[in-house]
Amino acid sequence: MTGKIAGIYLAPSKGAAVMGHQKVSLRAGQGIEGDRYFSRTGKNRSSYKGQPDWEITLIESEVVEAFNRNNGYSFHESDFRRNLVTSGVRLNDLVGQHFSINGVSFYGVQLCEPCASLQRRLGVRVLPDLVGQGGLRAQIRSNGLVAVGDNLQAGD
Repeated sequence: MTGKIAGIYLAPSKGAAVMGHQKVSLRAGQGIEGDRYFSRTGKNRSSYKGQPDWEITLIESEVVEAFNRNNGYSFHESDFRRNLVTSGVRLNDLVGQHFSINGVSFYGVQLCEPCASLQRRLGVRVLPDLVGQGGLRAQIRSNGLVAVGDNLQAGD
């Protein structure tokens, strides 16, 4: 299974606006340099069933497009506050799986379900439309760079 990175977004601090990037640096066990959850000290860390799940989040561009189309909205993909926007890959299939982007290794920990915070930010009802489609929370397993246009390859 192969997909593409369609967008990259970071917020420098909690609650800050997300900003688009063409390329970012990732650090295993720490996150994306410059993102609100990047941590050298353990701050902002969370886990799911003993697995860290805060390092990076992804969402499918197809989900954003369908949400807009089905509800008459015109939200930008960055409004969903996920770090990487993908195209051509079903992220739900990556839960419990290893995958790579530009030689950087990842592990899909759990679905990134929509939350009350996202609903408040968008100012519209996101449930039930985005249940099971809110994206993926993943671990970064190796250091490297990821850029818009890079391939996402499952099974690496």
